[in-house]
Amino acid sequence: MNSPVRVVVTGLGMVTPVGLDRISSWESLVAGRSGLAPISHFDAVGMGFEATTAAEVKGFDPSPIISPREARRMDRVTQLAVVAAHEAMKDAGLLGEDGRLTGDAPAERVGVFIGSGVGGIGTVVEQNDVLRERGPRRVSPFTIPMLLADSVPGMVAIQHGLRGPNMAHLSACASGANAIGEAAEVIRRGAADVMVAGGAEAGIVPLAVAGFSNMGALSKWVGDPVLASRPFDLERDGFVIGEGAGVLILERLDQAQARGARIYAELAGYGSTADAGHATAPSEDGAGMTRAVRAALDQAGLTTADIDYINAHGTSTPLNDAAETQAMKQLMGSRAGDVPMSSVKSMIGHLLGAGGAVEAATSCLTLVDGVIPPTINLHTPDPRCDLDYVPLVARRPSGGVRVALSNSMGFGGHNAALLLRRDL
Repeated sequence: MNSPVRVVVTGLGMVTPVGLDRISSWESLVAGRSGLAPISHFDAVGMGFEATTAAEVKGFDPSPIISPREARRMDRVTQLAVVAAHEAMKDAGLLGEDGRLTGDAPAERVGVFIGSGVGGIGTVVEQNDVLRERGPRRVSPFTIPMLLADSVPGMVAIQHGLRGPNMAHLSACASGANAIGEAAEVIRRGAADVMVAGGAEAGIVPLAVAGFSNMGALSKWVGDPVLASRPFDLERDGFVIGEGAGVLILERLDQAQARGARIYAELAGYGSTADAGHATAPSEDGAGMTRAVRAALDQAGLTTADIDYINAHGTSTPLNDAAETQAMKQLMGSRAGDVPMSSVKSMIGHLLGAGGAVEAATSCLTLVDGVIPPTINLHTPDPRCDLDYVPLVARRPSGGVRVALSNSMGFGGHNAALLLRRDL
């Protein structure tokens, strides 16, 4: 059923491997600039890792937003989220000069949903080393709040005094998309007027990289690191782990219009399903993803004929890319080859739980600017992946982009679809 409450995006914040804010990130994505490089967070080569490439956030300094004392009590994932959320709220015109919420939005009606796949795993690894090497009395008393995934939205709320619904959504690599979709549902049911929603991740640590690598999920590309993430390419051999955060400000349309807010897009539809098939592999026929998109279309009152662009999950793994292609063929039918579909993971790697949020923000910017970011590194087409993936260079469709679909999938069989519309 269509809801009478319409939800729009009025602010965006991004911290990515190709930019420390939304503007620099978007410029890099449109330019086809890669954020992939040899891992610097730890000595992957010296430790004997097969996967030695990652998409790290370079030059990240939270000090303009977070004091050094506060930062020491936050895992990197929380720092990334707080900075992205601050940018999004400022972009939406919700912050006063003191960095606190303005009087336009009562704090009790503003909530935070931010998802993360592995939460404060960096703290887990670091403090376990402390425990082993220096004993239990040396483990930080801040260990538990730093490692908990719900500390991510919790600290965003504390920073800005936001007293509405607050929780972390965990659905592996669909976490960020699910957080955004569920945040919109909170507004639709009247429990909040504004939601700070998105995803954050900082999982480039030895334990996570070793685990993903040993299960065969990571690329072991030995050439130029920039070429390691190759969504839909015949030579793809796994994803490249990344980190970052993406945050959207969701708001009731009538309220946004009343306060004269700049509106990026309407979050017109959301769908969430489960494959219920395998712990890590997606359903080969993509049926779960197809059902999620259809649910989003039904909520939006749109059809597949309305979709102008698909921001693909596009991880660069052999199974995912083929399954997502099959899902979009089932969904779009004869139009499948005519609808451009690209993967920004070719440039920023796989941000795990933050991926869907950054990709939703990217989809909003695509709608506003009318430019579709490319899938770089797509040089050798895979016969199983035979759609229009906007290879190598960005594209500006002559008719613009009115409706964008953002797909997300996650281990455990999670599927999430966000449908964003420019025309109000």
